[in-house]
Amino acid sequence: MRVLIVEDDSQIASFIIKGLRQAGFTTGYASNGEDALHLALSEAYDVAVVDIMLPRLDGLSLIEELRRQKINAPVIILSAKRSVDDRIKGLEAGGDDYMVKPFAFSELLARVQAVLRRTTDISTADQTRLVVGDLSINLLSREVVRAGENLYLQAREFALLEYLVRNAGRVVSKTMIMERVWDYSFDPQTNVVDVLVCRLRNKLDKSFAQKMIHTVRGVGYVLKTA
Repeated sequence: MRVLIVEDDSQIASFIIKGLRQAGFTTGYASNGEDALHLALSEAYDVAVVDIMLPRLDGLSLIEELRRQKINAPVIILSAKRSVDDRIKGLEAGGDDYMVKPFAFSELLARVQAVLRRTTDISTADQTRLVVGDLSINLLSREVVRAGENLYLQAREFALLEYLVRNAGRVVSKTMIMERVWDYSFDPQTNVVDVLVCRLRNKLDKSFAQKMIHTVRGVGYVLKTA
């Protein structure tokens, strides 16, 4: 699951991003409303966490524009404003939930999970379930099953698998994997991606004759069934 964080306070943003990544989410980040709008229009996000007081385009205007552009991902509003009128304005602008600063990350995480559950209709369960061959992953319960066998993945292993499955049949580079699974600040020369791919392979492919994760030398990795 991908979360867009829109927050101009770098400390708060770092706090949220770190917590969400530890919980297994991948994140995008913008420090102002204009950049956030560009990100939301160019990439798909499952939920957004948006501050109200933003430079260049305020949070309410951003949410209203997202809705005009038919982007229906749920939005959790963050704000230091705590009056009932402010909450109503946020919800009327198109927000799905409203949190007052300061907040506990555990509550934010619970609310992210709650809006994802609320906006996932049973009839559209395919949107929360990715399937490639005999592999199935549930994005909400984080259950991974291959050929009827449950696989137990750590948070980053799950994030890597989700990214590979979403790009099944397409080669993804190590840099692309780093941008999705880790912070951008990692040294591109590190072998951290290779180590994570090796761990995932041991769980996903080791017990099966047909391997799904393939190395494309000098380029990256691809998940495919043949």
